[in-house]
Amino acid sequence: MPDKPNSVFKLRPMEKADLEVVTPWFQDIEDLARFDRTCRIPFNLAQTEDVWSDVFNASGSNSKCWFVVESDSGQVLGMTGLEAISSINRDAVVAMFVDKSVRRSGLGIRTTALIIDFAFRQLGLNRLTSYYRADNHNSRDLVAKLGCQVEGTMRQAWYTDGRFHDMVVVGVLRQDWMALRNDLAKELGSETIVTFGSKASASWSWPPQTNGCG
Repeated sequence: MPDKPNSVFKLRPMEKADLEVVTPWFQDIEDLARFDRTCRIPFNLAQTEDVWSDVFNASGSNSKCWFVVESDSGQVLGMTGLEAISSINRDAVVAMFVDKSVRRSGLGIRTTALIIDFAFRQLGLNRLTSYYRADNHNSRDLVAKLGCQVEGTMRQAWYTDGRFHDMVVVGVLRQDWMALRNDLAKELGSETIVTFGSKASASWSWPPQTNGCG
């Protein structure tokens, strides 16, 4: 029997037009409360464009960068980015979101691994920070697999659905990521691949298609 073909997805810089797809994701009240600590009000397209305006301006490119992941047919299925990028401290906050239709498919962890690679190998950062609501076990398991360590708990820092939740703070250092990177790639396998652009080299895919960092 022939081998099953790989599912290949592409990571590319977010465009303003992508907000037409992104906006409905954050009009889902439950998802909004689960993934966004700062806002509880679903925005329309114009409001979303205003909130994200600095992502599309050159002046904002030094402190943040966002990407979308799309299928080979061009369907946008998720987004990932780096916020609060500091060239002095060489750190940033990493975030990831995928559409409900592709959750638990392995797309999220591969996309996040690729943006972590980008942060450490391309931007020269030394650490990444992330946060999740304490009862969000899927996010907990994903960041743990990526090597993030729990660094603290902010008690009752996340309010939703009529009650307060703890917020967990996690971080991963470049040295920790590089130590687990190859083993994680082998564990995940290459049935699903996320590439950095349609013409990315094998080392800018996840799982990487070469040994080491490339």
